[in-house]
Amino acid sequence: MIHQNLGIISVFCLLFHVMEVFGQSDTQVEKPNILFIFTDDQGYHDVSYYGTKDIRTPHIDDIRNDGMRMDFFYTNSPVCAPTRASLMSGRYPDHVGVPGLIRSTPDNNWGYLDPASLLMPAMLKRADYHTAHIGKWNLGFETPNLPNEHGFDYFHGWLEDMMDDYWAHRRHGRNYMRLNEEIIDPEGHATDLFTQWSVEYIKSRKESKDPFFLYLAYNAPHFPVQPPEEWLKKVKDREPGIHDTRAELVAFIEHMDNGIGKVVEALKETGQYENTLIIFTSDNGGHLPSLANNGPIRDGKQSMYEGGLRVPTVISWPEVIEPGSVSEQVNLSMDIYPTLADIAGVELEHGVNGRSFLPTLMGQIMEEKERPLYFVRREGGTRYGGKAYHALRLGDWKLLQNDPYQPMELYNLKEDPKEENNVIEQNQKTYQKLNALLMSHIQEGGKTPWQKPE
Repeated sequence: MIHQNLGIISVFCLLFHVMEVFGQSDTQVEKPNILFIFTDDQGYHDVSYYGTKDIRTPHIDDIRNDGMRMDFFYTNSPVCAPTRASLMSGRYPDHVGVPGLIRSTPDNNWGYLDPASLLMPAMLKRADYHTAHIGKWNLGFETPNLPNEHGFDYFHGWLEDMMDDYWAHRRHGRNYMRLNEEIIDPEGHATDLFTQWSVEYIKSRKESKDPFFLYLAYNAPHFPVQPPEEWLKKVKDREPGIHDTRAELVAFIEHMDNGIGKVVEALKETGQYENTLIIFTSDNGGHLPSLANNGPIRDGKQSMYEGGLRVPTVISWPEVIEPGSVSEQVNLSMDIYPTLADIAGVELEHGVNGRSFLPTLMGQIMEEKERPLYFVRREGGTRYGGKAYHALRLGDWKLLQNDPYQPMELYNLKEDPKEENNVIEQNQKTYQKLNALLMSHIQEGGKTPWQKPE
């Protein structure tokens, strides 16, 4: 169901809440800066705040300690481009033309972003935000779907999906690194470059009266897993007996975590931290061949089981979000859009599929109707054949398949959180109900083309 955001009323409630709780009735409360940190293929438990013993992510942990841990945060797809389309639009992936990966190879491309989509930066500009994107875009390589054409005042990053090498910055031999629309060829590890550019951007905003929105999207820890040698040595020295593949991934994530620490430190050094909302999450579950740790849930990237869809997510906002708090509310990537609209005071004039969870961040109990949650991925190759496969969650029930030729499976997540017992035969009425909802979503998504028109 399309859901309108909570609008200006929520912002007034938020400001009143902040002033009431923290005794700031005589102080003007400003719109916060927004730092959105998006990682690529980071496993649900590939953070040390969950107690994972072989990895150390102190800077991600700091965001968690200063804010809220969200234990049931889902991505809109088990792969990256569809999730990014949902994140940026607040809508289901195929409703904006991105049911699968957007690739630079036309014979294996499964998405085309609807150019008319109002994306997050354009929405935030209506509230006078300066908008910047540093890192991975993956929503188009040419006009009309370049970052600057969708509301980003500043783009410094990578247009394509993955990099073939984190130092050479090429994909299929082509350079997709850009400064706005200019082709650039910087030297250095991509993680370090994105960190450095983010620090520079934050420092440049120190004297500005307008708030900023910085979307920092690291390519890491997406394969090829290439940590700097000193970080790999550190992990191997600290973790005797660790598998070489796992050591490389741990080092890769720890190197990125160090960069996140530098970005947050830049906020503190410039006096902007106290008025900055920080969101950290990932685009899909961890990549199992890289030995990602998805915790106790089943499977990983590309899968509609929980391990492909649930991701580590923490959000901090000084003096608004209670430090060390935990939420078990089910949210999706697309819910961030209306949440930020509420925070910025932007009243959405168009429908979105997501809904704001601002009250949850404020420590309030959200009374809401049960909503069907829809997941999609379209892919090529002999396993998928250009077809799509789906999942749908309604309450504790989840209907899914993991390729378009596979029979549907049904699980009760409350009774079977590891999705070990397919109970579709015993629950035919529930299956029929969820399948009807799923078909409705598929029909709605089919209204938007996912190939570039001639």
